[in-house]
Order: sequence, then C-alpha cells, then structure tokens
Amino acid sequence: MNNVQNRSELIFLYDLKYANPNGDPMDANRPRIDEDSNHCLVTDVRLKRTIRDYFLNQGYDGTEGSRGDIFIRDEDGKPVTGKKRGDSYDNADEFKSKFIDVRLFGGVSAVEKKKFNYTGPVQFGMGRSLHPVKENFIKGTGAFATKEGAEQRTFREEYNITYGLIGFHGIINENAAKHTELKEEDVSILLEGMWKGTKDLISRSKKGHMPRLLIKIDYQPGFYIGDLLELLSLDIKGEKESNQLEDVSDYIVNTHALNKMLKKHESKIISISVEKDERLEMSEPILNANTLNLI
Repeated sequence: MNNVQNRSELIFLYDLKYANPNGDPMDANRPRIDEDSNHCLVTDVRLKRTIRDYFLNQGYDGTEGSRGDIFIRDEDGKPVTGKKRGDSYDNADEFKSKFIDVRLFGGVSAVEKKKFNYTGPVQFGMGRSLHPVKENFIKGTGAFATKEGAEQRTFREEYNITYGLIGFHGIINENAAKHTELKEEDVSILLEGMWKGTKDLISRSKKGHMPRLLIKIDYQPGFYIGDLLELLSLDIKGEKESNQLEDVSDYIVNTHALNKMLKKHESKIISISVEKDERLEMSEPILNANTLNLI
C-alpha cells in the first residue's frame, strides 16, 4: 500500500431535515447555533464519530481476521478507559498499524510504558450551515408511564432544525501522514465513511441526513489553497429567505468563486475528485473533476 505523499483539501456538504445535527449536552442538547449569524454549528468530533461508526460496521472491530480496529470506541456498547484500550496494543508501531483512526486522526497513548502522541494528518474545522437555520422546540409523550400503576405517561422535549445544509472543510497533511504512516487506502475508506456513514445515520435525532457534495483536491508538494468552503454560496430560488429553506431543491450552490480559484492555481493541482448527489444543483460543474464513485 502506498503512503500519502501529497497534501489534499476536502469540502463536504450534507443536509438534514427536522433533525439535530449536533446537540450541545451543556444546553439541553439543543442544536449548536451561532448567536450572531444564526448558522448551525457541528463539531469535528461529530463528523469523526460518523466516520468511526461506519468503519466499525465495515469490519474494523478488532476481532481475529478483521480489517483492523478503532482506537476511540466503546467495547460491548459501553465506554472504555484509555488504560483498558492500552491492553490491545504493545508498542508504537502496533498503535499505528492496528488502529485506522490513529493513522487518520492521530491519538494519545498515556498507558505506563506505552506513552506516545501522534498528531492526526486529517483535520476538520468546525462544520457550519451555509445559511441561517430555524430551530424548533417539540414536546411529546413518552412510551412509558411515570411510575408503576400510573395513568400519566412521561413527557419528552427535544430540539431540532427545520433544514440545514452543513459544510465541512478538511486538510490531509502529508507531513503528519509520515508519522502515522497513513496509506492511500485509508484515505479512500475515509471518503467512503464520510459519504456513506452520513447516509447511514439512523438514530432518532440524526435520521434525515443526506450527503450532497464531496470534493477532494490533491496538490503538488508544498502548496495548498485553504479556506475553500468560504468560496461556496447559495443562490436561493423563488421568494424564500435564506432562513426559510426546507429542501435541497430550494437553492443552487454557487461554485463560480471556487472554480475561479481552482483555475488560478491549476498548475499546482494534481487532481480534483468529486461525488455529487443528483438532487443537488450547482451553478457550474467543478473544474476538471473526476468522479469518486462513492454512490
């Protein structure tokens, strides 16, 4: 397998309807919403959990004959300590070779005689919606009574947003990749996990997530553009305001500024790969793009 040699940038867009993309446990699990812009925020931790869950379902479960293992995960559905996970590897080489999420996202081993720290070559910024969102507060009736023999059922309260198109920007750093021994095969399963893992979110608060656009740009050594997510904007159809969106059909993703930047630096770009959901409309196709074939 080939090690990663070049820097890459990632843009990932997904949307959701009547769901909570990333509840804040310190605020009644409400969606994280920026008070000034009213844009919804999603942590990189949430995206990495989506990817790790996909890996687990694809056979990275640490059993004999499996594809590998995941360092940051529960065991038997229960949280596990770092010391307990430390029993599953003997040294730094095994720490990297065994755990795909260590090769991708880095990891810290603080176990006695096994202390090492790797910065992950794959890093994501805070995800955010490309438009203001509408938050909803819903009250409902639970499935069970408040106590034995009672007639009154329990009540539940939850928050969600009507609609959100969430964007993430990511970097794959070739220098950090040398230390974790990140392979091109790992990057391929990462992209698969982003796309298919998002589509596989089926919990009550996450149902309704759909991947819409994934772009990977590979650069010549020593260069990358940066801030590519900022070059995308939404052209709203009809009479709706930007905070009244309800579906992917309500807008067109304007890619003109992104294509202009890619054209400016095309001599520094090795390749551009794209996966696009057929329902998403773009003002222009992405410049010189190949297909990722994730669908």
